[in-house]
Amino acid sequence: MSMESNDPAPPFRLAFVQRRGVLRAEVAGVNGTLETTLAYWRAIAAEVRARRPRRLLVVDTMSGEPPPPAELFQLVQLLRGEGFEGVRVAYVEADLAHVPQVEHGEIFAREAGFDVRVFHDERAAELWLRVGPE
Repeated sequence: MSMESNDPAPPFRLAFVQRRGVLRAEVAGVNGTLETTLAYWRAIAAEVRARRPRRLLVVDTMSGEPPPPAELFQLVQLLRGEGFEGVRVAYVEADLAHVPQVEHGEIFAREAGFDVRVFHDERAAELWLRVGPE
C-alpha cells in the first residue's frame, strides 16, 4: 500500500553543512511570500535545534523579491522562541539589489534581541562570525 501526499513540494531547497562550529544553510528556490520565508526559516530553526551551533551562516540564493518590511517585522516576531536565541546569525543575500530591503529584517531582528547581520559577501559574513564572542 503506497501513501501519496497531496502536499506540494515547498518552493525552496535547503542544504546544510557544519564545520568548525558554524552551521551553513543554503536556501535556493523561489521566494516572494511571507509563508515561503517563514517556512524556510522554521526549517533552518529545526536544524539549529538539532545541531546546536553557536554560529549560523545562511546563504540565500533564491530568486524573487524578499518580503516587504512589514512582513519582515512579522517574520521576526514569529521566529521568537524557535531556537535562534544565543546563536550568532550571518545572512548573505546573493542579490545585491535586495540587500537594502533585507536590512530592514536585520534591524527588526536586532531590536528583538537576535544577534544577526546582513551581508552580500559570504567571506565578509564568515569573518564576522569568526571575530564575534565565543
